[in-house]
Amino acid sequence: MKKFNLITMSSLLIMTLAPLFYVSTAISADKDTINTVATLRDHTKVDEQKTPNTIPQVMNKDIKQTRNYPMQPPVIPHTTRSYEVNTNSNKCMSCHSRHRTEKSQAPMVSVTHYMDRDGNFLAEVSPRRYFCNQCHVTQVDAKPLVENTFTDMHSLMKNKVTSAEKD
Repeated sequence: MKKFNLITMSSLLIMTLAPLFYVSTAISADKDTINTVATLRDHTKVDEQKTPNTIPQVMNKDIKQTRNYPMQPPVIPHTTRSYEVNTNSNKCMSCHSRHRTEKSQAPMVSVTHYMDRDGNFLAEVSPRRYFCNQCHVTQVDAKPLVENTFTDMHSLMKNKVTSAEKD
């Protein structure tokens, strides 16, 4: 019985003192080390407050954007700021449902949005595809947060054909 109590007491002591050790280590860390951590803060030191970037403007042109890879969900070419999408309402479907596209002239959502996971067609949008912003994002005029070397499929194929012709 005494052995069990001793083990329990030592475990409690370790659990109590371990967080204190980590806090004291963090406090005593070298400030130069803290300030060299790589972040998306544009070289602003960690212990300083950066002036926030301006909110980028939505590209509200209603012009379809080029897709960069097969099966990429299309981006939303208009503002969706006041759109309500919840379990009771989906503002997107007021223009993009198959019953309203003639009047709105908006593209109809893909037929895949009316399929369940077994490939059966449904009368209404599938619950798996109901929350549009899971896949579709509003296009904004913003510079990338990090360097991006992505090359779209069309360019890759064009380069492949060009290099094959040279050989």
